[in-house]
Amino acid sequence: MAQEKKKMSVIQLTIITAINMMGSGIIMLPTNLAQVGTMSILSWVVTAGGAMCLAYAFSRAGMYTRNSGGMGGYAEYSYGKAGSFMANYTYGVSLVIANAAIAISAVGYFVVLFHLHFTPVEVALATIFTLWLATVMNFGGARITGQISTFTVWGVIIPVVVISLAGWFFFSGHMYATSWNPHNLGFFDGISKSISITLWAFLGLESASANMDSVENPKKNVPIAVLGGTIGAAIMYIVSTNVMQGIVPNSTLAHSNAPFGVAFSQMFTPAIGNVVMGLMILSCFGSLLGWQFTIAEVFRSSAHEGYFPKVFGKTIANGTPVAGMVIITILQSLLALMTISPSLSKQFTVLVNLAVVTNVIPYLLSMGALKTMQLDAKVTASARRTTNIVATVASIYSLYALYAVGATELAYGALVTFAGWTLYGFVSNKYDLKKA
Repeated sequence: MAQEKKKMSVIQLTIITAINMMGSGIIMLPTNLAQVGTMSILSWVVTAGGAMCLAYAFSRAGMYTRNSGGMGGYAEYSYGKAGSFMANYTYGVSLVIANAAIAISAVGYFVVLFHLHFTPVEVALATIFTLWLATVMNFGGARITGQISTFTVWGVIIPVVVISLAGWFFFSGHMYATSWNPHNLGFFDGISKSISITLWAFLGLESASANMDSVENPKKNVPIAVLGGTIGAAIMYIVSTNVMQGIVPNSTLAHSNAPFGVAFSQMFTPAIGNVVMGLMILSCFGSLLGWQFTIAEVFRSSAHEGYFPKVFGKTIANGTPVAGMVIITILQSLLALMTISPSLSKQFTVLVNLAVVTNVIPYLLSMGALKTMQLDAKVTASARRTTNIVATVASIYSLYALYAVGATELAYGALVTFAGWTLYGFVSNKYDLKKA
């Protein structure tokens, strides 16, 4: 009974889920959404619905699975070791790309805060420096990283909450209305153009059911917390980004490297805008710190499964996979150089789209495995039906997100995915021999 009391309530888990999703994903969103106009709110509606279906399906998968390894373990139910490998591989690649995008966000705010004028090459070099700084700071181990990340996340949450509440006192309905569709996009084009950037904000929802063993009555409370957390994050995203588009002129927002700083400067004073930019940089770097460690852990566990080279599984005395971190950061550095673009916002968008493409692959594999997983767990027919319908809707949304990303990013994502099948060929004999 004493042990039960130590477990989280459904409200606590809901708050943690929402905070985990928010992280640093939001800080460049207003700039990218402004390039579409205020009609991007339609993309938010579509993505919020898709994200809730994904979140619910993942909460059920977390309950029914007997396999470890997250999405790789889910995929194994229907697709065997090949599907498990592909889920782990594409998820790992998506995290590598996503962290490069987070680093660029931090650089963007830093440039504006200190009134610097970086060339595209200088932006790439500053991004590489930021990535390596986060990697080296992780050498101290998971405990230090966790403490820093838990503290710095409030650097994003506080400004988002403040602008969501106080921003309405500075909101101009006329400005919002005139910014509806500045580029005269077609209805479906307007929605599709910002689908990937809105989905980016929800990446990480698949980890929302990771605290299942730490919550009271998990079968009932985990789905409630996951859906509640997703809805909470969606409300904060939609309100904060849309109120901002009624405070800052669309043309200013669309070309800003630090949209929250611009908004707070306009609402209050430039000094407060600078404080907010400082908080955002701190939060972004804290998020980067945590995710760099998480990526190394994903690669380490995959190496232990035999999917990735053994070097990723090696750790130093405090359990930190230093060798893996260094290799990952080298790959991210190359990525920052390969995606150099005329503007920081453009480079961020390219990386986000690539991260979304590779992250959606394990989503689709997990959704496709849910039916088999439920049959294995002997779930009742009526409960299976509900979950299967939700998983089907989530899959349709995921496929639409792939389509909306655009041909170039989809092609690059496909090349990375196809390369994964070749890489699996190098390790598949281990599992075939076990079967024999």
